[in-house]
Amino acid sequence: MEQFSSYIAIDPNIRFGKPCIKGTRIAVVDILQWLASGMTNAEILEDYPLLKEEHIRAALAFAANREAFIRIVAA
Repeated sequence: MEQFSSYIAIDPNIRFGKPCIKGTRIAVVDILQWLASGMTNAEILEDYPLLKEEHIRAALAFAANREAFIRIVAA
C-alpha cells in the first residue's frame, strides 16, 4: 500500500510540514480538497501542469493509508 512514498514528501520547512507532492509545494490536502469540491482529475492536471495522474493517485493512497491508522476512541 506504500505506492505513494516515491511521490509524497514531508519537510518541516515546506508548508509547515504538511505532506506534499515531491518537488512542489502542493499539499496532499490541497488535492483532496480540489477533488472534494468537484474538480475532476483532468481539471486539476490542467490547472497544475506540474502534477501527473500518479500524483493524484499517490495523494489518495496516502490519505487512505493515513486514515487506516486513525484510532477511534469511544466516549
